[in-house]
Amino acid sequence: MLGLKYKNQDRIFDEKLVNGVPYLSYPIFESLGIVHHGFSTRFGGVSRGNCASMNISTTRGDDPAAIKENTRRIASAIGVEPENMVFTHQTHTVNVAVVKEKDEGRRFPETDGMVTDVPGICLVTFYADCVPLYFVDPVKKAIGLSHSGWRGTVRKMGKVTVEKMREAYGCKPEDIVAAIGPSICQDCYEVSGDVIEEFQKNFKMEILPELFYRKENGKYQLNLWKANEEVLLEAGIKKEKIAVTNVCTHCNPNVLFSHRTMGDRRGNLSAFLALKK
Repeated sequence: MLGLKYKNQDRIFDEKLVNGVPYLSYPIFESLGIVHHGFSTRFGGVSRGNCASMNISTTRGDDPAAIKENTRRIASAIGVEPENMVFTHQTHTVNVAVVKEKDEGRRFPETDGMVTDVPGICLVTFYADCVPLYFVDPVKKAIGLSHSGWRGTVRKMGKVTVEKMREAYGCKPEDIVAAIGPSICQDCYEVSGDVIEEFQKNFKMEILPELFYRKENGKYQLNLWKANEEVLLEAGIKKEKIAVTNVCTHCNPNVLFSHRTMGDRRGNLSAFLALKK
C-alpha cells in the first residue's frame, strides 16, 4: 500500500488505511487489545510545502490550521480524541513525565518520554530518524512512549522509561511488551568517533561488535536498533516481547520524514499510544 522498503520479511508492522489516513501499527500490541496506537507517515494530511502532508508538530514552521486538521485526521484514524493528546517538546534528554488526567492537551518542555495509566490519554512523540520506543504493561494497565536519538540511547532512555513505569505504577519489566519504531538503520547511520566513545563507555564490551563497525574513512556505522534492544533487555523486558523495527526512515524518504535526507526542511513523524477507555 505505502511502498515501504523493509529490511527483512518479518511482520513487525501492519500498514493501515482509515478514512484516507495511512499509518503503521504493531501486531504485538493489537493482540493485547488494550491500546490504541500508531506511527504516522508523510501522507493523509493537508500540510503544504516541506511539511506535506501529514505533520502535527508545531516546531516545523507549519500552518497552525493545517496542524489542527492533521491532528483531527490522525486521531480519528487511530481511534483517539485530539483533545486527549499530550505532547513532548524533545531536547534529547532522558526526562520522562508522569502524565495525569489534568494534563490533557499539555506539551511537556525539556521532556523526551511520557508514561500514564489514565485510559483515553494519548501520548504523542515526534521523529525524523531518531528511535521511537513504545511500552505497554497489560498487567498494570500502564503505557510509556519515549524518543531516543543517539544521546538518549547511550543514556539508556528505554531503561529510564521502564524504571519510571515501575516507580509510578508498580510495573514489572517482565510483563511489559515493547516496540522499537521506524528510525534510521545501521546502513544509513554514519557517526564520528566521539559518538562511538560514548557507546564504548556505556555498553558491555561483548555487545559492542554488534553495535558499530569502523570504515576506511575513519567514521563508523552505528546500529541504534540493536543498541535500543540491548537497553530494553538490560531493563528486564523479555526478548520475545520486543518488536524491533525493520523500517528505516532514511531508506524511505518518499513515505517517511528523514532528517538525514531532508535536513530541517521537513515535517515530523509522530508516534501515538493510548490505553483504551
